[in-house]
Amino acid sequence: MSVMHRLRAYHALLASLVVIAYATGDVEPLHNWLGYAVALIVIARLLWAATGVPQLGLMRFYPKFEGLKLGTAMTHPAISRTLLLGIAVCLLGATATGIAMDRGHALGITAVPAAVTIDGTKQGATLVKVQSRQEHEEENDNDGLMSEAHELLANLLVGFVGLHVVYLLLFKRPLARFMLFLEKPKA
Repeated sequence: MSVMHRLRAYHALLASLVVIAYATGDVEPLHNWLGYAVALIVIARLLWAATGVPQLGLMRFYPKFEGLKLGTAMTHPAISRTLLLGIAVCLLGATATGIAMDRGHALGITAVPAAVTIDGTKQGATLVKVQSRQEHEEENDNDGLMSEAHELLANLLVGFVGLHVVYLLLFKRPLARFMLFLEKPKA
């Protein structure tokens, strides 16, 4: 399988997980588990980019505006790269804020910063503690600002993805057809 076909499969998996995670925003713990799955997929993609294959490089996410003119503005790579950068920033932000709010609860564990000895002094050891669902929900009530940021980033992500899809369908149709598994079979 070529690099582009593997990239397309990765894209389909990530897009599917993100759509399902967005649709299940109020369905815990499923939404949280999907968030962790998205994080694993993103980490795998970052490791994959480190292999040095040009099609996988992270420079694809950085817009370069040289050569941008009014006549070629809509088909210039800077537009596509700007949309990709917006998607990446929102995806990373939404995933990071979601994991920060969950604190491992969906996985059934949470880290407690320090242990307390019998004499009351703190030790640097980390304990693992299982919390009840009610304790988890009470902690989530304290995450108001983080929750708002998470929701804002998720909604911005949907906007960027929508613009990305429309842009590709209007101006980069062969690539859109390939990424959506709609390309015509080769003779």
